[in-house]
Amino acid sequence: MPVQHKIIIVGGGNAGLSVAARLLRKDSKLDVAVIEPSDKHYYQPAWTLVGSGIFDIRKTMRREGDVMPAGAQWIKDKVAAFLPEEHAIVFASGEKMYYEYLVVAPGIQLNWNDVKGLKESLGTNGVCSNYSYDTAPYTFESIRNFKGGRAIFHNPHTPVKCGGAPHKIMYMAADYFRRHGLLKKADIQYWSGGTRLFGVPEYEKTLLEVCRRADIHLHFQQQLVEIDGPGKRAKFTGMGEHQNEETWVDFDMIHVTPPQSAPDFVKQSPLANAAGWVDVDRFTLQHVKYPDIFSLGDAASLPTSKTGAAIRKQAPVLVENLLRHMRHQPLSARYNGYTSCPVVTGYGKLVLAEFDYDNHRVETFPFDQSRERWSMFLLKRYVLPWMYWARILTGKA
Repeated sequence: MPVQHKIIIVGGGNAGLSVAARLLRKDSKLDVAVIEPSDKHYYQPAWTLVGSGIFDIRKTMRREGDVMPAGAQWIKDKVAAFLPEEHAIVFASGEKMYYEYLVVAPGIQLNWNDVKGLKESLGTNGVCSNYSYDTAPYTFESIRNFKGGRAIFHNPHTPVKCGGAPHKIMYMAADYFRRHGLLKKADIQYWSGGTRLFGVPEYEKTLLEVCRRADIHLHFQQQLVEIDGPGKRAKFTGMGEHQNEETWVDFDMIHVTPPQSAPDFVKQSPLANAAGWVDVDRFTLQHVKYPDIFSLGDAASLPTSKTGAAIRKQAPVLVENLLRHMRHQPLSARYNGYTSCPVVTGYGKLVLAEFDYDNHRVETFPFDQSRERWSMFLLKRYVLPWMYWARILTGKA
């Protein structure tokens, strides 16, 4: 079999580059290729701060070539299909490339078109979203121009990257309104496809108090299906116990989180489980059917929140297990489902939620992280962006 690269990594985001850097730090002579079509790399966790008016969007983007680990070969192309029986991937051009070992880390797909009228409405009429580089600044413009009325914050019915992001911006908007004497004029509403605000009770208790403080009205099991931008209204259909309900809600501004899924070329591949995610063992990150394939990050089937913090704990496990597999040794490293959601609850306030597969708190600091803290806000605003560019992408943290 004509192997073209020993290790191919699909995806040049946080997950792919972290793995590439860690592999090459272990052995600089490894033949590692990273397939990534984009020439830009984004630090997406800061987009909530951009939408809140306290972070420069330009500082969240760097050229992909500038963050590619030394020693990795960057293949600037798009994957169209996987042929695991052949140890091959297929590019959009139809060309095949062969591998000995494969790491699948293409991230998550934003399905803007799944909400009728959303794509056409974004950036106008108070319809905003922090989920793209181009639209995040308009979120703050919408918040700053708000003079009262109804502000809707939406969370879809699908898994999303950074599960706290859909309501983080709601808390920041509420605090902005309060600081500018508008909170009593604001009808803030949260419309979510989920069944609760947060999955870990201790953190949820704090966040529910934040909602009470701002008189935020919560609506669960609701799917956003249409945006009428010029008419400034949104259509929701009920789910679960609210099935068959249909509601048009007027708004003065609405922050939308697009429905998300694994990328189409993953969903349609032999690597996917029934839900479309790369089907891996949740502890070893090895594919359940194809032992030479591993996956991590947002496209993997791991039953935990899809965050950069989760990737930081997954990457060393995957690298250790991949190297052991290459040496025909048992896979000894285990990922416990750790993830973290730094939930900003206002300007200068943050709840640092850290938990595992079982929703047990797994906290870093020797104090109660379910409380809002200024120190944790500083961590989010200043420390984590530096850590991402200088330590995480370079395989040092």
